[in-house]
Amino acid sequence: MVKLLPELVRRGLCVSTIKHAHHDFDVDTPGKDSYEHRAAGATEVMVSSAKRWALMHEHRGGPEADLNDLLARMSPVDLVLVEGFKREKHSKIEVVRGAAAKPILAPNDPYVVAIASDQKLTGIGLPLLDLGNVGAVADFIVEHCGLAVQSAKCSREA
Repeated sequence: MVKLLPELVRRGLCVSTIKHAHHDFDVDTPGKDSYEHRAAGATEVMVSSAKRWALMHEHRGGPEADLNDLLARMSPVDLVLVEGFKREKHSKIEVVRGAAAKPILAPNDPYVVAIASDQKLTGIGLPLLDLGNVGAVADFIVEHCGLAVQSAKCSREA
């Protein structure tokens, strides 16, 4: 993902990401006002500066948001890359690394549209992308999503 993002941005695409965290995580620091506001019971806390803003939302016992709910909260862009959310119904490129090989999801997930791997796989029946060839992975994504390479830079307004 870290190598793919600059390649897509270099092609003129506005790209955002969503990453699912499987564990209790925190993006805030105890002792900071924003952390203390959240700890005191605020449902949402927004932190803003001249360089960025961030919104933290506490579920407070409510259900975890699904991918569509999260996407609806994001600013419009050309492409959103999703890491995780493997049970959601969206186009996926499954990453298969030899050293950490887990059972391949593709045979049981009709939303897997390709596999990116650092090893040769056979009998998959899907496009096999070389994980080390970022340009080829970007080419597949651009074509699969029907994106046109942009000549103008992405608007940085949100």
